[in-house]
Amino acid sequence: MIDNKILVLEAFDTLFNKRDYEAAARFWSPDYIQHSAHIPPGRDGLFNLVKAAPPEMRYENHVAASDGDHVLLHGRFTGNGRPRAWIAGDVVRVANGVLVEHWDTLQDEATREESKSGLPMFGDYFATPAPELTVEIARKIEESRTTTET
Repeated sequence: MIDNKILVLEAFDTLFNKRDYEAAARFWSPDYIQHSAHIPPGRDGLFNLVKAAPPEMRYENHVAASDGDHVLLHGRFTGNGRPRAWIAGDVVRVANGVLVEHWDTLQDEATREESKSGLPMFGDYFATPAPELTVEIARKIEESRTTTET
């Protein structure tokens, strides 16, 4: 039997980094319950959100812990089309070898100047700020969304 932490990390990598939706569907229950305020319900809601995200978006994990059928992840979403990366706390419930339920909290990553503690929110370094959104970058993002929707 596969460890739940390994299963969830492989699922996140398959969906968010590899964008292999067919393979990812094997990790998520068709009856997947989504508690996130910014993701539409169900597996399709999550997959459609990822399909609409910029192709540069990536998930990197910092810490994974499990307690029974729940896995807690502390990670970072970069290249998300926003000025800053998101730091994410995800809780995933696993049943019968698939992800069945999800909760999360998201926060824009603080810069070195904003960090009152002087410490990064993720890992042991501060992220490089995203470049300013230009018309050219916005067009590339729009083009990538258009090609993933067709």
